[in-house]
Amino acid sequence: MSPFASFIFLSSLATGTTITLASHHWLLAWIGLEINTLAIIPLMTKTPHPRAIEAATKYFLTQAAASALILFSTMVNSWVFGEWDIMLSSSSLTIPISIALSMKLGLAPLHFWMPEVLQGIPLSTGLILSTWQKIAPLTLLVQISKTCDLQLMIFLGFISIMIGGWGGINQTQLRKIMAFSSIGHLGWMIIILKLDPNLTLFNFILYIVMTSAMFTSLMSLNSTKITQLSNSWPKSPSLVSSSMLVLLSLGGLPPLTGFAPKLFISLELIKQNSSILAGVILIASLLALYFYIRLTYNMTLTLTPNSSSWMTTGHTPINTHLTAIFNILALFLLPISSTMIILL
Repeated sequence: MSPFASFIFLSSLATGTTITLASHHWLLAWIGLEINTLAIIPLMTKTPHPRAIEAATKYFLTQAAASALILFSTMVNSWVFGEWDIMLSSSSLTIPISIALSMKLGLAPLHFWMPEVLQGIPLSTGLILSTWQKIAPLTLLVQISKTCDLQLMIFLGFISIMIGGWGGINQTQLRKIMAFSSIGHLGWMIIILKLDPNLTLFNFILYIVMTSAMFTSLMSLNSTKITQLSNSWPKSPSLVSSSMLVLLSLGGLPPLTGFAPKLFISLELIKQNSSILAGVILIASLLALYFYIRLTYNMTLTLTPNSSSWMTTGHTPINTHLTAIFNILALFLLPISSTMIILL
């Protein structure tokens, strides 16, 4: 793909997200979501491979169905209230809007498209799909959080945490593992959305940092399968060491950054007299921690028996500065996490 075409599509992505973030009007927000959807499809198919075409088709059909449901629900909402204002919505009409936005985010049980699409596209586009494409739908969910149905949010969050952990256990493809990781993290965000939207935003910011660190590391190591991770140590020992810690941070182990959202969300649930729910989701998150530790084992404690020439000649990772910045943020943001919540 030419640099000019890439610039056009990336600018369209930024424009679509900006329109949605800046709008108080449901129709403008819907237009921003559509621009986002249409802008990423050429990036998915920049390598003309049948699997990439299939992934783009699945993504387009799913997003189109969710957008149709959003448009229909918001039209009924505007008919009831006489306005298109996002903040004006009834509890009953917020349910289909929440379901449609959950489909756009890839929340379980509407998650089936996410692993398949992420598996069929390049790592660079997968990074955009896992981070930037989730900003606009999640922001709309935060805006309507006051009228969201609490039981629906808890159900979607709990199922997403379970599916995100259970689905990634038997996977050997790193992109599918990152897809299930994304589903699990979104579950933590949604389960606390109604009770404390600021915690959802805080969790989302740290999720973007940690996921970006992992994707940039995989791009630098040029790895898409678990078997390729065992060849990573001779390429760049320092990058593999930091990537191992990023995986543990994604799993939520202290004293790394990923521990902060799980701690604050659990404390908030306990404060809201939901101690049982907090305990259950913490136990469910151990499923995800299992495959994160499995990945760290393959990266650092496994080495192929035969060393080929490319393994011993050294390897210079791509996007070195960007990878270093994201890795540092993904590992050392825990001490200032309380300050970040206050600022939000």
